[in-house]
Amino acid sequence: MGLIKKYFSNTRKPDGILGKMMVSGMNKAHAGVSDWGIRHLSSIQPQTIIELGCGGGRNAAQLLNNFPKATLTALDYSEVSVEKTKQVNRRVQVGRCNVVQGDVSRLPFEAATFDVITAFETVYFWPGPTESFREVCRVLKPNGLFLIVNESDGTNRSDEKWLDVIEGLQIFDKAQLSNFLKDAGFSKIIVDHDETKHRLCIMAMK
Repeated sequence: MGLIKKYFSNTRKPDGILGKMMVSGMNKAHAGVSDWGIRHLSSIQPQTIIELGCGGGRNAAQLLNNFPKATLTALDYSEVSVEKTKQVNRRVQVGRCNVVQGDVSRLPFEAATFDVITAFETVYFWPGPTESFREVCRVLKPNGLFLIVNESDGTNRSDEKWLDVIEGLQIFDKAQLSNFLKDAGFSKIIVDHDETKHRLCIMAMK
């Protein structure tokens, strides 16, 4: 495996030195689409939030800043991502931010635990993903919101090159994701599709 491909393989599960480089890069590279996605939450005031696939911890910090009365759990199955997220959010961890290592297909939480669940640039790698979305639905409170934010909408042919570079990558369009969510038990789905920038924001209600 060439160095470039080995580096980008850390997109799925950052590991080692290249993984540490990757999560730092994620914080900068995904900032624009993440902030666009977070703005869709401006009309609500959640008390309990979980970010699934917390990456480099930057989005967790933004959510904590935007919702000062909320507590946040950040989860990732990469040890590198967990440690980076702890580092980025070390000043607010006590009492407000809990960072854990775990798998989205087997979430270590009781049913109906969270008001809001977020997934930024991560469902490309989720097992299923319908089965993983069922787990999200399980731990989401009634009338809770699941926010998916993707920088690739499945319609941009230039994104297809990454399918050969990043192992396990799947790029879904809005119809596919909406169907997965419906099959997982979500009752209402709202899609904001920025066709110019080929990005998606999907809000699914339980």
